[in-house]
Amino acid sequence: MIPKDPMILLSFVNLKLRDFYSSLDDMCQAMNLDKSELEKKLGNIDYTYDKGCNQFV
Repeated sequence: MIPKDPMILLSFVNLKLRDFYSSLDDMCQAMNLDKSELEKKLGNIDYTYDKGCNQFV
């Protein structure tokens, strides 16, 4: 289960990306998450995925 609050979700996702996954695609596949829905939720608070640093910034 992932957090529903967008700011907590941001922290959760960036922690997972930093510590456990080499890309957003890998994380979404492993956790059975919809990548576009995740990007939309975090986009609503003005964060986008940066492949270069593997984080939402």
